[in-house]
Amino acid sequence: MNQPSLPSLMGVFAHPDDESLLAGGVLAQHHAAGARTSVVTATWAPASHRAPELADALAVLGAGSPRLLGYADARNPASAPDGAVRLVDAPLDEAVGRLVAHIRDVRPDIVIGHDALGQLTGHPDHRRAHQITLLAVEAAALPHLYPDAGEPWQAAALYAATHSESGVGRLGPLLQSVGKTLLAVPDAYATTTVDVSPWAAVKWAAICAHRSEVARPRPLPGLLARLPEPERNEIISTEQFTRLSLGPAPGDPHQLVA
Repeated sequence: MNQPSLPSLMGVFAHPDDESLLAGGVLAQHHAAGARTSVVTATWAPASHRAPELADALAVLGAGSPRLLGYADARNPASAPDGAVRLVDAPLDEAVGRLVAHIRDVRPDIVIGHDALGQLTGHPDHRRAHQITLLAVEAAALPHLYPDAGEPWQAAALYAATHSESGVGRLGPLLQSVGKTLLAVPDAYATTTVDVSPWAAVKWAAICAHRSEVARPRPLPGLLARLPEPERNEIISTEQFTRLSLGPAPGDPHQLVA
């Protein structure tokens, strides 16, 4: 039976592993349906140890080669062995311009990014990536902005990966068990809930490709790796999003639509 046609996706995330944890299911789903998928990662330079792990994760998801903005993680100097500035310290215009170039090159139907809270734990890189993505999606469509970054492109939709208060489930206690904060959005803020259970195994394989994070006790990949498989699958089998552009989403509220 033929897969339904699905729009192309570009994920824009702060760190390697964010793409797999937050949108690995929909990336795998759209790739399986023949749609183009790609990921831009804002931090961890190509010379860092996490860049090859990101490449392996994207290969599992079918999302092409890494596209790195090249900034440093706000909390980890090892993320930029070449001495690059931290994402949170980078000039806003520069960071937006770098992302605009990727959007115009890939020309995605849908862009997925972080939510305004910074994904449950409120990481400053997540919040900064959210701000940059909002600006870049709009700027990419305007020919007078960043004219040297390629031909203008207007994505049809922008979604923020998020977690609603009622949808946090087992993930909340798991994060709180290692002293992490929990910042969920009101239920009404999450416009789209996608059942990605058919692609949970692919998503988990992509998460496991981030080997250095799986080996650590506090990051989410390591926490998930120590759970019984049924509990882990329950957590990773649903992904929530908020549509941020172009009005209410038409059609199926359980599917990303352009």
